[in-house]
Amino acid sequence: MHKLFSYGTLQLEKVQLETYGRLLKGNNDVLFNHKIEQLRITDPIVLAKSNKEFHPILIKSFSSEDKVEGVIFEITDEELAQTDLYEVDDYERVFETFESGTKAWVYVKKAT
Repeated sequence: MHKLFSYGTLQLEKVQLETYGRLLKGNNDVLFNHKIEQLRITDPIVLAKSNKEFHPILIKSFSSEDKVEGVIFEITDEELAQTDLYEVDDYERVFETFESGTKAWVYVKKAT
């Protein structure tokens, strides 16, 4: 099993059902030294699942004042691969440590 931090559309029931075929269970947590910006989505499959043109995207801020609240879900290997497909090319998956001490995957803005 993997742990995955969601701060956006992966928390939506419709997205979970269409991506994983089930509703996920998780716990609230916080990621420090990051902030959220908005990303315009053009991928038609992602747009159909989320019904949202703009999705949040995490940016590393290096400021202890910045924090992002979200949920850490437990997902399978297959579900992690499905999440990689759902997240568009502007995102990359990284491993971070959260306020609770939990280590989890999270999708952030891809380094350019």
